[in-house]
Amino acid sequence: MDVVVNARFLTQPITGTQRFAIELCRELKKIRPEIVLMAPDNIIHPSIAEELDVQVVGRIKKGIVWEQVELPLILRRNGNPLLVNLCNLAPILYSNNIVTILDLSFHIHPEWFSRQFSTLYNFFIPKAAARARHIVTISESSKQDIIKYFGVKPSSIDIIYPSVSREFEIPCVKKSVNSNGKYVLAVSSIDPRKNFIGLIKAFKACNLDDTKLLIVGSEHKVFANNDIKSAVGDDKRIVFTGYVTDEELVSLYQHALVFAYPSFFEGFGIPPLEAMACGCPTLVSNTTSLPEVCGDASVYVDPYDTDSIRDGLMSIIGDVALRNQLVAKGYKQIKKFSWKQSAEQVNLLVDHLNKKSYEVNS
Repeated sequence: MDVVVNARFLTQPITGTQRFAIELCRELKKIRPEIVLMAPDNIIHPSIAEELDVQVVGRIKKGIVWEQVELPLILRRNGNPLLVNLCNLAPILYSNNIVTILDLSFHIHPEWFSRQFSTLYNFFIPKAAARARHIVTISESSKQDIIKYFGVKPSSIDIIYPSVSREFEIPCVKKSVNSNGKYVLAVSSIDPRKNFIGLIKAFKACNLDDTKLLIVGSEHKVFANNDIKSAVGDDKRIVFTGYVTDEELVSLYQHALVFAYPSFFEGFGIPPLEAMACGCPTLVSNTTSLPEVCGDASVYVDPYDTDSIRDGLMSIIGDVALRNQLVAKGYKQIKKFSWKQSAEQVNLLVDHLNKKSYEVNS
């Protein structure tokens, strides 16, 4: 046992963070079948755990205690293998670590999160980063933040880009029947940094009587309270769908007039790529990592300016030629990202670190 993946992410609901870990592990397993994934005994995605051949270890079921206390003890009994952590947190008492820090939103904007979540992340992640043998992040934007706020050397950080899940890959599945009419689509957890209030205000300012705004996503306890209901008011055109399956989401992307993502802050931003893969024109913010991710395949807006978001929406909705150009550019942009290529980068990093350990111990 020379490499172990911390698979606690399989005990959590799937958001972009967990999706990053799952897809990377799927490809990593193909390259390195002997890699071991370990999780506590409260997995909520058993089919994925079976697919990845996850080992349930330890007696503690509370995830953070298992990760910080029991997992390091188990690893030490098994020869101190290199531990790959893919979802921000990592055991701070175990130093033979690769730590993935997706972004520093919790540190730069703690007001966007619950007090408990912000306190937890701001306690554990800086300590894990300081002790890690190497850090992985998902964009140049996030790398620069880690250097600036945590004082990590640039040479100690690798950028490993996410991609889209197989359900969204080109060629996309055949279009289903559209039962929603004309609509603008937004997809994300109901999170203050996603700027849903700004989007709702901009959509209302468009005065599109025959067009809906569909918001796909659920509220989560880790985020601060939103005043989103007051922004919606009694506007029946604005519809919250809650959770949808990936198959349903593909269909929503395929039929949308535009996918809108005027987020204040992103470490990467997978939903715009999902939209591109499904042939949907995209509108995104001109901030943080989004220009790096979306290239020339999106219309960019200032997330702090409602008029900018409104004008961006109207430019896409009112121009068929522009929508077609964005779709074509989106298909090209999505090809720049690959889970296979990202897993190969992780595998090379693992080999490099294990080789250095062998040389030191020899």
